[in-house]
Formats: sequence, structure tokens, C-alpha cells
Amino acid sequence: MSINKSFNKSFIFVCIALGLGTASSVSNAALTIVEPSKTGNSQVQWGNAGGLSEARSIMYSNPGVTTNTTRSFSTSTNNFSSSPGFVDRLPISAASRGVVVLDVATGQPLYEKNADVARPIASITKIMTAMVVLDAGLDMREEIKLDPEDFVGPKRASSRLKAGDRMNRAELLLMTLMKSENPAAKSLARNYPGGYDAFMRAMNAKARSLGMNTAFFGDPTGLDKRNVASPMDLTKMVKAAGEYEVIRRFSTTKNYDFFVANYSDGNRTYPANNTSKLVRSGTYPIGISKTGFINEAGQCVVMETQVNNRPAIIVILGADSSNTRWNDAENILHNLALRRTI
Repeated sequence: MSINKSFNKSFIFVCIALGLGTASSVSNAALTIVEPSKTGNSQVQWGNAGGLSEARSIMYSNPGVTTNTTRSFSTSTNNFSSSPGFVDRLPISAASRGVVVLDVATGQPLYEKNADVARPIASITKIMTAMVVLDAGLDMREEIKLDPEDFVGPKRASSRLKAGDRMNRAELLLMTLMKSENPAAKSLARNYPGGYDAFMRAMNAKARSLGMNTAFFGDPTGLDKRNVASPMDLTKMVKAAGEYEVIRRFSTTKNYDFFVANYSDGNRTYPANNTSKLVRSGTYPIGISKTGFINEAGQCVVMETQVNNRPAIIVILGADSSNTRWNDAENILHNLALRRTI
């Protein structure tokens, strides 16, 4: 299979084939990239040394940019006319405190509410966490053990994980993006080259490199109320995340049954669902998704979507309730579908 060609087609499916060995420091499987072809399915599989090397050469050939990655739909402005002929504003009134709907083709907002006001972003933080992990080009099969310190943070948060649990890095990343497990994100940061403090420096450096001038990250989970950004700056983060196929696939995985090894308490299965009801329903074409909540942030969500063959990024911060968040989101999606051509 030609590695370069494997990401030049529009239909590439990344699925998880995750399982842990019981005695090895490296899990036995991680990520499978499957490309439909005329001659049959070609696969690059993370589960053997050769497959891991090939997969990493695709994903990490240019860490932090990965522009060769084909996405479920493109967010590149180069793929669209700058004069699209669409009505440029959405006739909506969102109830959430900070909202931006960005037309990716033009880079112009279709709707704004407090777009430049920095607010706590809760677990939306985890998109930046994922980008920093992937930029490092680490072995995704490496088994990582959760330590007690992974459960200590600025706030108490419920978790079905426990100290001593073991998963590979790919599984922890999936759990971070899909289920929003805070100890998984904390462990990924702790197992970064240079350790936790180096990870936090990398998060803030990444934000600066993306032009997120209002952003600050104090922890990798979003439990820290100091994690802030404006809705407009979050559109920059979501757009950058679109260059990572793993983030696209993992953040929109509806559900997955994790196998969790624990040498002291025994192994178990952890069934998990995506935190976004819109992803779980499958009603809308969503290419990236992340929810968030702490008291200071309110209910939040960021999404990338494509309606009428036109990519848009949606940022919703500070909703008073989960219903308000999803009502705003569905109202935006509905109105995106009603946009008229001239």
C-alpha cells in the first residue's frame, strides 16, 4: 500500500481495535486505519511493530500540522470559494452566554454573542490536551498505569476509573475525548516527555501558536476554572484539531467497551458512551465534538459540522443548563440547514 495515497481519499475509516496484554508493558493493539480500495481493504494496523511504524509515519510525519490527513470533510478554506453565495448571518438568538458560529469557507462568523470574551471552558480543554499528546509522536501502544495523583485536581469529579487501572495511550486518548474521563487526561499529561509541567507549557505554547490570545490552560482536564478562552479563539482550536484524524474519529465515537487491566483489583470491562447526545443520535453530520461542564463554565460544547456541504464550527459556552446548551446547538444546526443560496 502507498502510504501517501492512504490519506488522499475522502473515505478513510479509523476504528479502534483495543486490547491489553496482561504481562507486557506494551498493549497488543491500538488503532486500525482502514482504506477502502478497488482491490479490497488496505489496512495500517497499530498492533505490530511494522504497522505501528507505518501508522506513525502517516500521523506524525509533520507533528503539529498533519496537513496530509484526509478528514471526513475538509476544513481548509482553500477548498471553497470566497464568494459562496450563502446568506451570511443566521436569524437566531442563542440563550448561552458566549456563542460563535463560524463559516469555515470564508472565515466569517454567521452568528456572534460575546465572541471575544474569555470564559472558563471546562472539558473543552481536552481537545488541546489531545493535540499536544499527538504532537509528541509517542508510542500509542505503551501501557500506562493510573496513579493516585491522576485523581487529584482543582475540583472533585466523579470517575469510574481507579488507581492501578492500566490502558494503552490510545485507549486513554479515546477515553479522554469520547467519555471525558479526567484521570485519563491527567495521566496522559503526566506521561508526557518532561512530565506534567512540560505538558502544561506545551499546551499554552500550542495555544499561542494558534493565535489564541485570550486562552490560558492551568490543567489538562478542564476542572481548573483558570482554563479560559473566548468563543472566537476556540474556533481556532477546533479548526486546528480538524487536522488530526485521530481527534476527529475519537471525539465522534458513539460508544466503546474498554478492557481495563488492574493487577491488584482484577480486570474489568468499562462500557462508555460519548458525552454528546448529538453524536450519540447520529442525526447531524458532526466531524469534531467536545462537551464540558464545571460550575464556573456552565454547560459548553464545541463542534465542527457540515450542513449543505458547507463546514461550520460551533462554539457554545456558559449555558445555564444542559437543555439550554442542546437547544442552542440544535437551533443553530437547523438554521444552518435552512441557509439559502443566492
